[in-house]
Amino acid sequence: MRLATIATPDGPRLHVRGRSGYLDAAAETGNPELGSLQRVLERGPMALDRLRRLAEQDGREVTEAEFAPAVPDPPRVLCLGLNYSAHALEGGRAVPTFPDAFVRGADSVLGPYADLVKPALTDRFDYEAELGIVIGAGGRYIRADKALDAIAGFVVLNDASARDWQRAASQWTAGKNFEGSMPIGPEVVTPDEVDVSDLAISSTLNGTVMQSSRTSLMLVDVPSAVEFFSSFTRLRPGDVIATGTPAGVGFARKPPVWMQPGDVIEVTVEQVGTIRNHLVAEADAPADWRWQPLAPSGGL
Repeated sequence: MRLATIATPDGPRLHVRGRSGYLDAAAETGNPELGSLQRVLERGPMALDRLRRLAEQDGREVTEAEFAPAVPDPPRVLCLGLNYSAHALEGGRAVPTFPDAFVRGADSVLGPYADLVKPALTDRFDYEAELGIVIGAGGRYIRADKALDAIAGFVVLNDASARDWQRAASQWTAGKNFEGSMPIGPEVVTPDEVDVSDLAISSTLNGTVMQSSRTSLMLVDVPSAVEFFSSFTRLRPGDVIATGTPAGVGFARKPPVWMQPGDVIEVTVEQVGTIRNHLVAEADAPADWRWQPLAPSGGL
């Protein structure tokens, strides 16, 4: 099953991809509780099973502009850094022996086809193609062999990063949390529909392939990522885990390649989908803002 959050006159509403088009989950079931992905995930497998019946029906066609973030209000976005060895090496780092982790806030998510705003406070805005895990049942101490039971589905995301902010201090939080900097979607694809253990993952900037790898090259695979994060926090419905990006990011190129207004960035995960965002400049940012870090050479 494939779930999308679609903008409607009544606000963003959960839809199910049917045999053709999309069906409004709340309208079709007569249950307003099913109009939100978060509420569906909180209600558990019975709610998802009720939606599954809609996948056999015909719905309405929607435009790309109608797609909202596939996970509109994640409680948290838990992220793995340096999760592909080639990406660690291209940044001059040793391959990690323990997962690098950081957190994004909910206001950093963006629609899968929305304009991606280049923050005025960075000159080093980079792309990162990633597979995202959407948590369903969640829990603590979830062993890898039980991880699929805790997962609601998978998404495509772009962990767009302000490298100068990321490199200005020892912590990555600022560079990874500019508002609306993580496009996510286009759909949440349930685990019974896709095996994510070995899928092609890529990014394309203005038609040029920048990253091309496979999810099988992750250092911490999907089940292990769930196990790792559940070691120290209780995973909850709607949490997203970003599983890291492969080699080919902009900072590692010679010369570096940064996303600029007018660019188009696409991220594709085979069988999960493609997101596409047009870069625009931030409007109305103060010209005299004092917090503008100067990044050292290199990158992350």
